[in-house]
Amino acid sequence: MERRLLPIKLDSYKPLREVVSETLRDAIAAGVLQPGERLMEIQLAEELGVSRTPVREAIRKLELEGFVVMVPRRGTYVADLSLKDINEVFEIRTALDVLAAGLAAERITDEELELLERLLVHIGEYIDNGDMEKIVDADSQFHDILYKASRNDRLVGIINNLREQFTRFRTISIAYPGRLKDTWEEHRRQVEAIAQRNVDVAMQLAREHMENAEQTLLLDMNERRGYTAGKE
Repeated sequence: MERRLLPIKLDSYKPLREVVSETLRDAIAAGVLQPGERLMEIQLAEELGVSRTPVREAIRKLELEGFVVMVPRRGTYVADLSLKDINEVFEIRTALDVLAAGLAAERITDEELELLERLLVHIGEYIDNGDMEKIVDADSQFHDILYKASRNDRLVGIINNLREQFTRFRTISIAYPGRLKDTWEEHRRQVEAIAQRNVDVAMQLAREHMENAEQTLLLDMNERRGYTAGKE
């Protein structure tokens, strides 16, 4: 059996099912587990060095998040990304992020601005070091601060409900060659506009950021499919 997943370190403070979920989610986002590929509980458990129970629980969680699909009497498969899926999620997320950016430009505190600027410095360092795990975590923190700065709890709640559906898209997009530095620059310009309380510019930059992320994702998908077709 070809081993593609590394055994899980059992010293994490998180519940094992969460660690397994994160591992499988990252493997799907990175293309280690390909769209349409069947997921076998026994094989995954052996590769990760865990029992089948946390694998089963993780797969159920990933199904709710849209990463996998369970077909009755056939098994569990990595969910494919359709253009319709991408378009729907980005339409909603763009509208929400644009609104959040505009509200943040009106309502953000000096402390929150300082946090954003500090995160930009850290993200730049992580990019230089190629630390993707810290980049993704810091990027999530960056957006969380922006959403909080909107001072609209219902908006934040709606965005959080979409968070897991967007995780796969964002991870693939920012991992695309050259996209990380572009993302950093887009964030920098957005923080600058918010600091200047320029609502219109902040909203426009948020829209451009989401459009660029979507185009990068589509480009990555086309290249992956072309590579797969070439192998066949």
